[in-house]
Amino acid sequence: MASTDLRTEIKEFLSSRRARITPEQAGLPAYGGNRRVKGLRREEVALLAGVSVDYYVRIERGSLTGTSDGVLDALAAALQLDEAERDHLFHLARRSRAPGGPRRRRPAVTVRPALQQVLDAMTDAPAWICNGRYDVLATNQLARALYSPMPADPQRPANTARFVYLHPEAAETFFVDYARIAGDVAAKLRMEAGRNPHDEDLIALVGELSTRSEPFRQRWASQDVRLHRSGRKRLRHPAVGRLDLDVESMELPAEPGLLLTVYTAPPGTPTADGLALLASWAASQENLVR
Repeated sequence: MASTDLRTEIKEFLSSRRARITPEQAGLPAYGGNRRVKGLRREEVALLAGVSVDYYVRIERGSLTGTSDGVLDALAAALQLDEAERDHLFHLARRSRAPGGPRRRRPAVTVRPALQQVLDAMTDAPAWICNGRYDVLATNQLARALYSPMPADPQRPANTARFVYLHPEAAETFFVDYARIAGDVAAKLRMEAGRNPHDEDLIALVGELSTRSEPFRQRWASQDVRLHRSGRKRLRHPAVGRLDLDVESMELPAEPGLLLTVYTAPPGTPTADGLALLASWAASQENLVR
């Protein structure tokens, strides 16, 4: 049987997804002018998914135990889940089938020297390796320079989620699209929590952010989830100004749980010039330290 926390997570996730879809969006007639629920009713989701109302009610009350992949796919279609939300639903179902397990602290992650060499070989692009908790575990020179506005913590790895939520003034200055970045960070952390619910360090991070940041609490409560994907990030660097960077994030197959992220810009653009200037600035800063 699923734990109380897991049942609550399932209930809140499914009900929040149901609430955002109107009958019109689902292709259903909206009978009556006074609907007591926001979005679809449970019986409408059951109809769309091809299951009985009683069965869907049991599922939404937090019981995914015994639910087949076919039913999960039908629910994902009925609730119009995107790829990240569908993956999250399947993670919740897997936890229901084998719930429990003690909280555990992941072994200390160290990046292999060969991976650090790969990062250091990238001299024209900021690149770094992080885990699903946003701990920055290894960087190249340009990445250190790019994220120089992020406060250092000698006791633990730099963490971009803490930067975004616990240093909001600095983060809002640094990230042009701060609101979107903040939403993505919370949603990706929730995705990670679905995958690794017993990770003690992740639990501690979410607790810390929830305690110290009202915006994080609000975004965490939204139940949104995201996958790490490629995209664009717009930054204001104090030394070189505006940078509109293309982002590529990729999992490292030989290092489960770690992500390699690389920022680039098309040749001949102002951002490419900015990266060249950042490289010169980074070299000068590191020479000063020596």
